Amino acid sequence: MAQNLQQEIDSTIASNKVVVYSKTWCGFCTSTKQLLNSKGVQYKLIELDTIGNGDAIQAALQSKTGQRTVPSIFINGQHIGGNSDLQAANSNGSLDAKLAA
Repeated sequence: MAQNLQQEIDSTIASNKVVVYSKTWCGFCTSTKQLLNSKGVQYKLIELDTIGNGDAIQAALQSKTGQRTVPSIFINGQHIGGNSDLQAANSNGSLDAKLAA
């Protein structure tokens, strides 16, 4: 089961330029989505609290990235972290470079 989840996560990350693992009620996730939307970024959104195996996916993400919290954001196959990491990358200009790559 866990192996299949890891493969599913890896496949999702590989086939989408930007992936956000989120929860609908999470304020930090909302901030992440608002920033990406304001930049016109297309991204794959997985709302973990709306799918049956969301807890298992979150556990698999933690073992993959070491990050327990959402949002968990991937750009070009690289885990960039959570909302504070995304906001910092936007502030220092590195986000646009990552998105353009």
